[in-house]
Amino acid sequence: MICAVCGFENLQGEDTCDNCGADLRTVDIPRPSTSLEDQLVRDHLDRIRGRAPVMVPAATPVRTAIRTMQDQRTNCVLVGEGARLEGIFTERDAVLKLAGRPLDGVAVSSVMTRDPVVLRADDTVAVAVHKMAVGGFRHIPLVEDGRVTGVVSAQDLIRYMLQLLG
Repeated sequence: MICAVCGFENLQGEDTCDNCGADLRTVDIPRPSTSLEDQLVRDHLDRIRGRAPVMVPAATPVRTAIRTMQDQRTNCVLVGEGARLEGIFTERDAVLKLAGRPLDGVAVSSVMTRDPVVLRADDTVAVAVHKMAVGGFRHIPLVEDGRVTGVVSAQDLIRYMLQLLG
């Protein structure tokens, strides 16, 4: 690992330069190469207009949860009561887990994604993009002090990036 300060060639994995003592822990962290990448690394999710959370209790019948999604024109509902987030139920859950099944007697808790990945408003847009890409998610709840404050979607992130480019 080459020290950016003095150019000394250190052993891979060293935390400090053996020659000048410079910090080497961040040398191999990728740096943004475009202005868009720089914005995504710097901008926090509070700059994105996510949706207000639509919550349903865990015992809610699936038919009611789907109707709520239709009525609220949203692709997901968060499952829980009060500030407690138990899961997320998305249109993907409905298609993949319920196709061809009768809906009578099925509670949303039996087909929701439990303990979903969450983000905070002070997480960066890049973190959200990464979590969605790695996890295959299109919706991630936003929480603050253990309380659900919103939902950010892949569509929200794409719209934001298009604004940056436009």
